[in-house]
Amino acid sequence: MAKLYFYYASMNAGKSTNLLQANFNYNERGMQTMLWTAALDDRGGDKAIESRIGLNADAHRFRPDTDLWDRVMAAHRVEPLACVLVDEAQFLSVGQVWQLARIADEGGIPVLCYGLRTDFQGELFPGSGALLGLADALIELKAVCHCGRKSTMNLRVDESGAAVKAGAQNEIGGNDRYVALCRKHFSEALGR
Repeated sequence: MAKLYFYYASMNAGKSTNLLQANFNYNERGMQTMLWTAALDDRGGDKAIESRIGLNADAHRFRPDTDLWDRVMAAHRVEPLACVLVDEAQFLSVGQVWQLARIADEGGIPVLCYGLRTDFQGELFPGSGALLGLADALIELKAVCHCGRKSTMNLRVDESGAAVKAGAQNEIGGNDRYVALCRKHFSEALGR
């Protein structure tokens, strides 16, 4: 039976690296995969999914109105898919998470989603919240805070490195905009 998996972590925990390794493993065995990432993050160009250690792959890009069930099942009819892999899964809509669950349940295709659990204010992203509720398996990947504790939070910083306390939930950035911290240091940085 195919399952819906959610691999979640703070920034810099290796989510994209893990996804690209899983994709490589399937492809090495001659199995067809389909990769997806959020259209919101267009930094990679034709390297739609790119890890900090230099691995990359092209991928389909989902928008809030993308029907993942239709797109995945249409591709599956042409060439059977062994797995669907989704990066930046926090940007999925709740409806899209239900579509991915349907792909696993009715389509019989395993779906591996990778994303952040919470935003820069410690709030769940809608896609992450839906995945936490619907996924068959929840796997936490680990990053490390500067103090050595496990990083679970994503602090947004401005150009000078100061904590940003307000703003839009979805703002794309890497190490220039976000710092992975443990809850203690995240709370201290926000003055909580």
